[in-house]
Amino acid sequence: MLRPKMILIDVDGTLVDSVPDLAFCVDAMMERLGRPPHGEAAVRNWVGNGVERLVRRALIGQLDGEPDEADFEAALPIFLELYADNTSKRSVLYPGVIEGIAFMKGAGYQLGCVTNKAAQFTEPLLRDLGIRENFGLVVSGDTLPKKKPDPMPLLHAAQHFGVEPAEALMIGDSVSDVKAARAAGFGIICMSYGYNHGQDIREANPDAVIDAMVELKGLLAAEA
Repeated sequence: MLRPKMILIDVDGTLVDSVPDLAFCVDAMMERLGRPPHGEAAVRNWVGNGVERLVRRALIGQLDGEPDEADFEAALPIFLELYADNTSKRSVLYPGVIEGIAFMKGAGYQLGCVTNKAAQFTEPLLRDLGIRENFGLVVSGDTLPKKKPDPMPLLHAAQHFGVEPAEALMIGDSVSDVKAARAAGFGIICMSYGYNHGQDIREANPDAVIDAMVELKGLLAAEA
């Protein structure tokens, strides 16, 4: 793969396994609403499109469809309150992330984060897990008018770093990341372990799929 001048990295399902915190909050929300909890396995298949979409899925107990809007309006503030207090208590970095970031930093890549998670949760999560200082830019789900799979966040980051899209790489885990990268004209590498609603990310045809971020050493030129 040609050496990019900028690498953007998704957060949930790519850098961080945030499902334990999200599942805790979903189940606590359901209990407050007088409904049975779903458990972590179910929530793991619903994450990846922002917390509002997650709350809607939790209310109907499935990936697709819409809950009653009044139910959603009652549930969302409960979830947001819970998640504000439980953003990083159970979340962990995936194996190989620290080593992968160290490689990219050492090789001189400009690094940024692009996530659909709101800034009020993204910034504390990255700080609490000790990786925020590695990124020259963090584009959260509410930073711009549009979020992934729209290319706007990726193109915004490219402009920020003064990089042409053809010289940029996205690292993600979902179809949303692949669609955003393709629309923006970026390269796209996906993690095999992330949140893609139970589907093999290889079906989305990214440029490469790796099992750990440390494997980037074998894909990207190390020379600055």
